[in-house]
Amino acid sequence: MAVNRSGFYKWKKRLENPSAKMRSFIQDVQIFKEYHEKYPSHGYRWLNAKIRLDEGLVMSDQRAHRCCKFAGIVSEAKHYRYKKAGAPDRLFPNLLMTGIRMNGPLQCVVSDMTAFRANGTYYELTLYMDLWNNEIVAHELSARKGDRMTYLNGLHTLLDLKKEHPELNMVLHTDQGSVYSSKEFNELLPLYNITRSMSRAGTPTDNAAMESINGWIKEEMKLDFHINGEDVKKEVDLNYLTPKEYKTIYSSN
Repeated sequence: MAVNRSGFYKWKKRLENPSAKMRSFIQDVQIFKEYHEKYPSHGYRWLNAKIRLDEGLVMSDQRAHRCCKFAGIVSEAKHYRYKKAGAPDRLFPNLLMTGIRMNGPLQCVVSDMTAFRANGTYYELTLYMDLWNNEIVAHELSARKGDRMTYLNGLHTLLDLKKEHPELNMVLHTDQGSVYSSKEFNELLPLYNITRSMSRAGTPTDNAAMESINGWIKEEMKLDFHINGEDVKKEVDLNYLTPKEYKTIYSSN
């Protein structure tokens, strides 16, 4: 096999008696394998953050990448390609392109609808997310295709939340969907000190954070949480702990 004899025995000795550094690396690899089995939709950065949160084990992203590469761990989520930017705004300007600076909650909220199937049933899920900490502040689920009430019910939940902060200037950003463009949706917003912002037509990258969350939520429900359709409304849990913990820490300071 054209293998040097002394080199072979050195390799064999290292394999049978690994160093403390190698043993530590193998232990880290095993932890990543265990977490990948629980959360197969996520990559090494998210897994590293989750392990740090759960186990208190702190390591760099470079080491996490080495562990995942060694173990052959790859996110099972789909990756999306977006089209080129479309036409300018139709009703409202795209304020996200002006570089909004956020230093607290509810200063910029984004919204979108995503659809999925569970056990043969079609569902539409409308989300409202705070861009400051990526917390889902309102959501509505429906098993009816094209149900405009998912948008409107979610909006009323957001308005109820906004009532608690009347002095706050909020920007609400969406795409140019028919409900988001409707008079019924927009006529109440100025009364709550909410400024509208819209993506350009056919340009999902203008609302990239929301598009990303939509994709991850569907992947997590399918791969990590195994949503089976028995009671989807009960099973859809949007209270992500990390953003909520982040806001709690901010409020206590």
